Amino acid sequence: MKLIGRHSSMLNFIIFFLILVEVYIFFILRSVYSGNQLFIALAIQLIIALFIAISLIYTSSNLGHGLSQTTKPVNLLMGLFVTFAVAKLVFISILFFEDVTRIFRWIFSFFSSENGVDFPSRRKAITQIGLGVAAIPFASFLYGMFKTRYDFTVFKETLEFDDLPKEFDGFKIVQFSDFHAGSLDDLEEVKLGLNKIQNLNPDLILFTGDLVNNTSEEFDKFIPYLSNLSAKHGKFSILGNHDYGLYYKWGSEQEKSDNEQRIRNHHRSIGFDLLENENRQITIDNSSINLVGVENWGRPPFPPKGNLNKAIEGIESKNLNILLSHDPHHWEDIVLNHSQKIHLTLSGHTHGMQMGIELPGFKWSPVSLRYKKWAGLYKKQNQYLYVNRGFGHIGFPGRVGIKPEITEITLKRKA
Repeated sequence: MKLIGRHSSMLNFIIFFLILVEVYIFFILRSVYSGNQLFIALAIQLIIALFIAISLIYTSSNLGHGLSQTTKPVNLLMGLFVTFAVAKLVFISILFFEDVTRIFRWIFSFFSSENGVDFPSRRKAITQIGLGVAAIPFASFLYGMFKTRYDFTVFKETLEFDDLPKEFDGFKIVQFSDFHAGSLDDLEEVKLGLNKIQNLNPDLILFTGDLVNNTSEEFDKFIPYLSNLSAKHGKFSILGNHDYGLYYKWGSEQEKSDNEQRIRNHHRSIGFDLLENENRQITIDNSSINLVGVENWGRPPFPPKGNLNKAIEGIESKNLNILLSHDPHHWEDIVLNHSQKIHLTLSGHTHGMQMGIELPGFKWSPVSLRYKKWAGLYKKQNQYLYVNRGFGHIGFPGRVGIKPEITEITLKRKA
């Protein structure tokens, strides 16, 4: 009942906020247009508002138990809801700023002899500017839904280590993360992405968590395709926060526990060695590197199940260590200061928030406000962290400026 109440309260808040936005836009349109122009503008506003309301009702009723298995119609309506909502927020933000400055100008006019501004003309100009600016995120989000969402991109890095055994010089690791099976509604596109992984001819395939959104059934149809992935020295994986079924309304704790176990079984059914606070040795000839995997470790509200001390028990301490840890906060909070050096940590989790800007020498996403290490390669104290941008998506069914990622990391022995 607690989950139902929280869901209902959030939905009521969203509806109330959307009504306020529509009322504000109504008064904006009345102040700018008249006659037939006003009629057309209000008709367009009404059509868009009805579409947003229908999208919200349809998606919330289909996802009432928690964001899990979606369908093409749900993804489409959810994406369009977000797209229109973001565009409207950008539009009213510009007009709201204009209203605030107008209030200050009105107050200032009592103490000044300057002539006032032609408000109707200025208001119309600002409205047109607002519409033009709002068109940018509108077009970007549409492109992210219909083009970038499945534009799987290979990001390549070469890392040098002076203690890498010569047998591992040129060893190729392929990482993917955050599959989120329940959100993927185009099997053919997913197969193309998995083919890209296989075509890299990896020595090792590593998956760093979030196989599903919530329920094990989401993944059933993908089993044959991930089973076909192969690597010379094996496939290994860990769990992410979504794999524990934390965001779903379960009938009982036993039901939740059974689902979690089925997700573990999924890893094994596709040939991945699931590491839960464990380690393995990868051996070539007489030389080895350590592969360490922890359960999800995160700052609140994410579950801190990972136990690095347990995971490294029995490792060959002189070997190069590679850690799989879903949440990049683990690297900052625990790994860097641990007595056992971890040469490379591979994470995911952030998705790059599925929106941001990436240019040569510059990248930014709103998720950087919470995660300082949110995408790509980082180095500190001669230790590396790589944060994968995610293979799948959750929530908004799209990618705006942040492409879904397959990571290729080549290990080199420093000369």
